[in-house]
Amino acid sequence: MARYALTYGLLSGLLIILIILGAMTIGAVGHSLWFGYLVMLLGMSFIFIGVKRYRDVEGGGVVGFWRALAVGMSIAAVALIAYAAVWELYLALTHYTFMDEYTAGMIHNARARGVNGEALAKLEREAANMRALYARPLLRMGMTAAEPAPVALPIVLFSAALLRFPRVLPARR
Repeated sequence: MARYALTYGLLSGLLIILIILGAMTIGAVGHSLWFGYLVMLLGMSFIFIGVKRYRDVEGGGVVGFWRALAVGMSIAAVALIAYAAVWELYLALTHYTFMDEYTAGMIHNARARGVNGEALAKLEREAANMRALYARPLLRMGMTAAEPAPVALPIVLFSAALLRFPRVLPARR
């Protein structure tokens, strides 16, 4: 099972982070949540592929729900760790300027929308708090690893529930 977790988890995590970083580098999408979660959905599809491959190769075309769940969770765990590790590398290479740029953009956009006075001051305090939290490495890594989790968990459950049936996408002989 470890081989499947490492192979498909690394593929998933690296695909997600490389597409997001590539898009950020060329300025294609900015900080779009929709784009980020769409890419995560694409990358996390490796969970389904990995569980199916495990079922077909190791299980002879059959896998129980709990075993499929364990395989899917292990793939997801590796993907989340790979995603966080590459993000940390990106932050180090860019001298940890991401959160400063992100919060400055938040404040700039708020000003452009006409936010001022106490509402702007509150946003600036929240931005300062975000920067302070993001400066703590373990907390930042945990937050980063947790980003794809809301996408990964339903895919793990879906994969385990669907692939326990041998007639669903049967193994080719």
